[in-house]
Amino acid sequence: MLFYYPMIVHEEDGYWAEFPDLEGCNAWGDTLEELYDDAEGAMSCHIYSILADGETLPASSGPHKIPSDETSFVVIMSSDVNLNPENQSVKKTLTIPSWMNKKAEQEGINFSKTLQDALVKKLSLAE
Repeated sequence: MLFYYPMIVHEEDGYWAEFPDLEGCNAWGDTLEELYDDAEGAMSCHIYSILADGETLPASSGPHKIPSDETSFVVIMSSDVNLNPENQSVKKTLTIPSWMNKKAEQEGINFSKTLQDALVKKLSLAE
């Protein structure tokens, strides 16, 4: 199930973020890319914990209702949370040559999707 929540991004010795509607849910990163990656995982785990405990998720505030200042900005984050542990995403670290990484980023390649597609093919799995 796909969920959307506003996140306040702060620039201070790198980046950190908070989810005003998800109390205690925070993320950090040296770059915005690292922050967004950490934030997606933090948000997913937070939502999963709430749902797994049988609790109701808080309503998502509109981004225009979230205050920000000159050192922060608001973005909407999405997270796909599945309560079936077999379908839960896991984080994997991979190593590829630098030139390949640069080319893939220039082309806007989604690394997770590409790896999933390759594994489906390699393992002869039906999508």
